[in-house]
Amino acid sequence: MKIKTLVAVLFLSAGATTVVAQDDANCNSNSSISHEAVKAGNFKDAYTPWKAVLENCPTLRFYTFTDGYKILKGLLGQIKDRNSAEYKKYFDELMNTHDLRMKYTQDLLGKGVKVSSEDEALGIKAVDYIAFAPKVDVNQAYDWLKKSVDAAKAESAAATLFYFLQMSHDKLKEDPAHKEQFIQDYLAASEYADDAIAAADKESVKKAFGGIKDNLVALFINSGTADCESLQGIYGPKVETNQTDLNYLKKVISIMKMMKCTDSDAYQQASFYVYKIEPSAEAATGCAYQAYKKGDIDGSVKFFDEAINLETDNAKKAEKAYAAASVLTTAKKLSQARSYAQKAISFNENYGAPYILIANLYAMSPNWSDESALNKCTYFAVIDKLQKAKSVDPSVTEEVNKMISRYSAYTPQAKDLFMLGYKAGDRITIGGWIGESTTIR
Repeated sequence: MKIKTLVAVLFLSAGATTVVAQDDANCNSNSSISHEAVKAGNFKDAYTPWKAVLENCPTLRFYTFTDGYKILKGLLGQIKDRNSAEYKKYFDELMNTHDLRMKYTQDLLGKGVKVSSEDEALGIKAVDYIAFAPKVDVNQAYDWLKKSVDAAKAESAAATLFYFLQMSHDKLKEDPAHKEQFIQDYLAASEYADDAIAAADKESVKKAFGGIKDNLVALFINSGTADCESLQGIYGPKVETNQTDLNYLKKVISIMKMMKCTDSDAYQQASFYVYKIEPSAEAATGCAYQAYKKGDIDGSVKFFDEAINLETDNAKKAEKAYAAASVLTTAKKLSQARSYAQKAISFNENYGAPYILIANLYAMSPNWSDESALNKCTYFAVIDKLQKAKSVDPSVTEEVNKMISRYSAYTPQAKDLFMLGYKAGDRITIGGWIGESTTIR
């Protein structure tokens, strides 16, 4: 009996081994057949053997999933009626293939296969859902994409980032209350695109994400949420209630600055609260604008000084010094305004705007002599600054040329200067607070 039992066990074991071997052989054979058919673009012939592999040995090779996407999308593309039973069948299988790919992610990683995370895969599923669903459920697509992007961040595929914002925009069109979330979604997607560009080694990847970034910006600008009034309406009331939430306040500052809404109360108040928590160049700048708006010129300049001290980038230092000069100009503090314009130039010698500002300062106070002709010589000094502006900064050339043409009309006549003992080519020092020499033309 014992011998008979042993024989039976051995027989059964041999049979089981044979079955396993046959299954492995079938899987490998079907995988090879379907893969070759996919490479040839023959999706109909690829479908049956591929499906057998997916059902019986899904983790045999990773291209089982990538081939599956190609097969099913190829078949879907051949069907015109998206409401047909055949179309819905292939679409459901496409979604199921994505689900299985996510299900077996850890198994594939355990086998040493380099695959993206489940979160990244969910984003790719959502993109295919949007492209092929008989009818897209915006909320479903958005939920998948948000979950994916929130987790994957800069690891998200370029298409995932774009469709995430697109679905958020579609939600906004249906629900105006989604406006603030849409703006936050834009900030997140834009940040991740920038991070992806910075991290990319290949130029093709940089280009792809650069194109996506451009599309994100265009979508945001055209959304109707990007005007200062709308942003003020959204963030104005919430800045006060979030005055200790540094992350939230920084987001408000970022979006307001990007949309050139630094004159808004929301930007300035958020900057004030950020400055109290964590002084920074950007926050101090916002406080400077807020002080100026209140008519506190000295306070404004003080904050600009703080911003300059906290800033590490010389080009940005120059911009803040120029802003201080502009504030002082409005208060007719001309000499002090010039000092800050000169400070801006010291930070960035190729910055044309401060030279233009100094030219305008000189033009504002040409009267330093009892002689009208000498007063008009001030405009030679004005023109000197304007010519310097375009020599260091070609971007201002058109503006400067118009100003030179206008101010040239105010320069003195040669005959008037001759009577005073001056001629073309002579040097003359402009009196008063200007105290600068120029050449008579």
